[in-house]
Amino acid sequence: MSNPVGTFQTYQAIGNREDLEDVIYNISPTETPFMTSAARQKATFTKHEWQTDSLKTAVTSNQAVEGDTPSNTTVTPSARLFNYTEIATYAFNISGTQQAVRPAGRAEEMAYQLVKYGKVLKRDMESALTNKNCAAAGTSGAARVSASLESWMSTNWTTNASSPASAASPGFSTVGAVSPTDGSVQTTVTAALVQAIIKQCWTSGGSPDIIMCGPYNKIKISSFAGILTNTIQQGAKGPATIIAAADAYQSDFGLLRVVPNRFSRDRTIEVLDMDYWAVAYLRPFQQFALAKVGDSDQRQLLAEYTLVSRNEAASGKVADLATS
Repeated sequence: MSNPVGTFQTYQAIGNREDLEDVIYNISPTETPFMTSAARQKATFTKHEWQTDSLKTAVTSNQAVEGDTPSNTTVTPSARLFNYTEIATYAFNISGTQQAVRPAGRAEEMAYQLVKYGKVLKRDMESALTNKNCAAAGTSGAARVSASLESWMSTNWTTNASSPASAASPGFSTVGAVSPTDGSVQTTVTAALVQAIIKQCWTSGGSPDIIMCGPYNKIKISSFAGILTNTIQQGAKGPATIIAAADAYQSDFGLLRVVPNRFSRDRTIEVLDMDYWAVAYLRPFQQFALAKVGDSDQRQLLAEYTLVSRNEAASGKVADLATS
């Protein structure tokens, strides 16, 4: 098949306008479930401190003789804990020429990049908050680090954490957050493992309300008995919808939401009482112009924050889980 001689085609044309959509498609997720669920509070120094306390174990033998002179009970002091604020930041330059031209998909380049990197900053913070970073005071040449969620949990494997026997270090000790050491063996999560942690948190005094997990173990949890949504819904019109996902888990100690987190480690499932977690900001989210150098404009985005574990015994974790 051939074209008539002399047919002018797009291959020879010079002046055709480009067909560029005026939309930018970005699939990167921006949900930050832990940071969104945690309380927000104020820090006033780079070392943020708080106190925890607990009541002595209840006894059945507290009966006094009539008229007896009581003996003094030894008073135990509260515990004083701390974490360091860390700085999350991005800076970028946009040339004067790029600001002057007409970009596709956004009205103005600087505004677009500020929104974009604001989302990137929140993703970084969610990842740092839910990981196993150990606290670091920092120096003039090294950044401060806030101890993460996994590092704040449990003195030993007999309290609010469980793992295969090969695991060496669970995290929190009586002096503060300690980065856990991953075990060499990973196991498949079971309902019994999660139930045991929920029970331990409740026994310690917590009322956990969230099970936070990665994508692989979210699917595993959906197969547990006790999941509230595992049904078929048929509307008046249209096809039936099969719901086989775990939105909530009804435990013996209350209802817990099952929340997948793209930025937490899939090998650890956290059972959280969110009343006892907060993010304290020394400097909240902000953006400002840096000194102008040459024909460009520079902006910096910044947040300075730390994780506050108001009482680690209210939450727990199942560590060293299989992820595939």
